[in-house]
Amino acid sequence: MKFLRILLVLAVLAYAGWLAWPFLSPFFEGAGLDTAATRAGAEAQVGLDLPVIALWVGAVVLYLVAAGLLGSGNPRAAVAYFLGFIADAVLRLAIDRGGFGSGSDMGGKVDPNSPMAQSTITEGGPAAAPGGLGADLGVDPTWLVLGALVLLGILIVVVSRARRRKRVPGQLSV
Repeated sequence: MKFLRILLVLAVLAYAGWLAWPFLSPFFEGAGLDTAATRAGAEAQVGLDLPVIALWVGAVVLYLVAAGLLGSGNPRAAVAYFLGFIADAVLRLAIDRGGFGSGSDMGGKVDPNSPMAQSTITEGGPAAAPGGLGADLGVDPTWLVLGALVLLGILIVVVSRARRRKRVPGQLSV
């Protein structure tokens, strides 16, 4: 079980890193703080507004907290993970549907000329899905990712739940 817990911690950390990559990549390229902030701000300005940025940062922080709690064996890791998952799911579904007022009308259809649609086409996002992973299976990749994240969450619940041990009277607890 300890090996599975370490593997899950690494998986959650890897996913949080991948999710935060648009904000972290300028720092790895050697850009200064002001340049990195400008580039990260440009990433966030491509059709996204404040609620989306808050969800994005919140999901990353909650995933990192969940990884830390899971690494220490704390059963609250599942709560932190699923809160991060909720923020991530809302974010993914809002971006996939063109929500939060980013280039969409009230019907949820994205204008192909909006900055959000252009960014997802160039980055291989939901607009580029016909040739991607979901095209082979006939499923939208967003749902595949969310399903994989739910399975990861179930494993975290299994690994992080508190186990009751029987003690013989007079035995010290460990």
